[in-house]
Amino acid sequence: MPDVALFGRYWPGTSPVHRMDARVKLVLSFVVMASAFAAQSFPGLLVCAAFVFAFFALAGIPAASAFRSVAPLALIVVATALLNVLFVQGGDVLFEWWIIRVSEAGLWQAAFVACRLLVLLLGMSLLTLTTPTLDITEAFEWLLGFLRPLGVPAHELGMMMGIALRFLPQFAFELRTIHRAQASRGATLSKGRLRMLSALVVPLFTSAFRHADTLSAAMDARCYHGGVGRTRLVPLACTALDVRGVGAVALMLVCVVASNLAFA
Repeated sequence: MPDVALFGRYWPGTSPVHRMDARVKLVLSFVVMASAFAAQSFPGLLVCAAFVFAFFALAGIPAASAFRSVAPLALIVVATALLNVLFVQGGDVLFEWWIIRVSEAGLWQAAFVACRLLVLLLGMSLLTLTTPTLDITEAFEWLLGFLRPLGVPAHELGMMMGIALRFLPQFAFELRTIHRAQASRGATLSKGRLRMLSALVVPLFTSAFRHADTLSAAMDARCYHGGVGRTRLVPLACTALDVRGVGAVALMLVCVVASNLAFA
């Protein structure tokens, strides 16, 4: 069991969610995303969040670890919420200074969008926490298989996604290591923030390019050719667990649509 949950890192387990087919979980994750986008009110988002946290509980992943897994992506949520606060206007004006105006509609929209993005991130994090990266890559390539006759490089796209998922935990680990190294030398964000930020970002990207170059050299050394002689996922045969998962997500979608109609 890992000591910390990170987006893109696998959380080992034998729960029903872990044992579901990766292809089914990938499709259901897209349905959860669609449900979150379809929700037009807070009750609808609450329905999505309840189902997502129920799956987290079924997978044996604590709620604190679920939120910790999406913490590195919190900047996206905050930035999107701030944009809605500044650019969405309506209702009473709560604060105004120069060209900045904060209204009731802006705050409501910011809170709604932030909750929606959080549900989306938690849903995708559940997929990465309960499914090995290689299985996600194979499932993604399998889903794109019908586009191969049109010239879509399904294998290359799947491999790119797999590499990206593997790099996310590596980025977080490297950032934490670099920050601790800089802090041990007396560097703090309160002293020269721009200099401290550059001291974090430059080594981080240098390390990322080094890892990418090492991975490319290793693949060349093994004469890697995509799709040739690779082990594939077994043919899709939905088990009882997969059917129950599909039923639960379908129920969630129905509840979201019902909440939209009830609170329209």
